[in-house]
Amino acid sequence: MTRTILIADDHPLFRQALKLAVSRAAPDAVVIEAGQLCEAVDAVRAAERLDLILLDLRMPGSEGFAGVALLHAERPNTPIMVISSADEAEAAPRARAYGAIGFVSKTADLATLENAVARALAGERDAPTEGARVDEMSTRVASLTPTELKVLLGVLAGRLNKQVAFDLGISEGTVKGHMTAILRKLGVQNRTQAVLAARAMDIHFAD
Repeated sequence: MTRTILIADDHPLFRQALKLAVSRAAPDAVVIEAGQLCEAVDAVRAAERLDLILLDLRMPGSEGFAGVALLHAERPNTPIMVISSADEAEAAPRARAYGAIGFVSKTADLATLENAVARALAGERDAPTEGARVDEMSTRVASLTPTELKVLLGVLAGRLNKQVAFDLGISEGTVKGHMTAILRKLGVQNRTQAVLAARAMDIHFAD
């Protein structure tokens, strides 16, 4: 069966480089492109089959680790490989905490990108970085359901419950129910503490 790979990056030239790496590692693959997080989310939801997501950490609609957490929550069985210019020593373990299987620097050459794609498609994961420690809160945020994560991101964007409800097409009461679950999972007492905890993990939407 033909494999499907999503490339989510806002730089067209880098998407072309990733497409070339994919064509070498998996010549039969169908490539879907997204230049914004919302486009990536739509693609993830629409794809009947999705074998790999190549994701930039910072793109329109998201920065930090919001994209990794959200796409992993939407498609937990699809491997996510982060391709980013962020500092690898710091970003790689945190990306893995939110569901990514590996991290490749944007400074990597084509052969390295090709190898990373091939390994990901083969089901291989990056080995944990020696000495790297990930805050427990990262694991807690990663445990949120897709809707809970969207509610949290709405709160982080300064949206009121009724505004989040409108954005997500659900009732305000349902949003309150999700907030109760979010507070419990994060181990915090109120919205302010939830915002501070999530911001400390670089989970937020860009303006």
